[in-house]
Amino acid sequence: MRRSSSEPAASNRRNVPHAAALYKGLPWIPILTLLLLFQLGIATTAPAQELSASVQIDRSRITGTSLEYLDDFAQEIESYLNGYDWIDANFQPRERIDLQLQITLLSVDENFNFQASVVVLSRRPIYNTMNQTTLFLYNDESWAFNYTPNRQLIHDEFQFDAIATFLDFYAYLVLGYDFDSFSELGGNPYFLEAENMVSLGQTTSSPGWARAADSRRSRARLIVDLLSGNYEGLRRAFYIYHRLGLDQFADDPPAAREEVLRALELIRDTRRTTTGTLLFDTFFNAKYRELVSVFEDAPSEVRLEAYNLLREVDQSHLTTYGRLR
Repeated sequence: MRRSSSEPAASNRRNVPHAAALYKGLPWIPILTLLLLFQLGIATTAPAQELSASVQIDRSRITGTSLEYLDDFAQEIESYLNGYDWIDANFQPRERIDLQLQITLLSVDENFNFQASVVVLSRRPIYNTMNQTTLFLYNDESWAFNYTPNRQLIHDEFQFDAIATFLDFYAYLVLGYDFDSFSELGGNPYFLEAENMVSLGQTTSSPGWARAADSRRSRARLIVDLLSGNYEGLRRAFYIYHRLGLDQFADDPPAAREEVLRALELIRDTRRTTTGTLLFDTFFNAKYRELVSVFEDAPSEVRLEAYNLLREVDQSHLTTYGRLR
């Protein structure tokens, strides 16, 4: 049994303080002045939103169609994701989740019905460093939506919208992954919200929302597996890898590597007892280069142990892992 290190000192990003605590340490302001400021809409302090989203749109595959009105589409998506308060949590500005959407428009018809693929990537800071780690990397190849000139995006979690519901789904999904990296199964509330978006999508014929039983790779499959007890070992390993491994790497590399090895052992054990591969593929597509960097300066016996584990659980990136031998 590998030893388990003590958890690094907790960041305050996942704490939801009592309202009174928000005023602790602030200069005294007469209550009437505060009331006036709120009535005027003047914010003395404001917590940062949870997401820091950036969007890139590739229109090069669409020719012969005038789509100048799409010039502001990326900015509108960014405003939608960054402007909404997705959860009740106190995120510091640097702690916002870096969310990147790379949208490739594949086709459009005369009624402004688009087909697109989207690469979704999210990252969060590594504790006590200036570096970030990729939490989620996924290529969604089945997004269909209608987008006409002058259309506005409206957040409504009770009514399906091919654009807004798609964005809501991935917003909650990356929040779930982020919280899973800070506490065991901490992402459950946000995965459940994403599941609600899937349920909305399945009331329509819009592609990409197919039932998990009907597809090995879909939004529904992602959520069904994430909420399945069969994959809890992978999600617990996700926490060990990030909170007990990466987050203490700057202070104690040998101990951090022990925790990463422990996470890989748990992933191996989980994979041996499950048949689905989507969550494992998603994890290693995001992590394979980082895993090599974690172990490349380790003693030879530690590198070999890591290589043997990785060779078993992730055949797709063996060439890269070969650097550890």
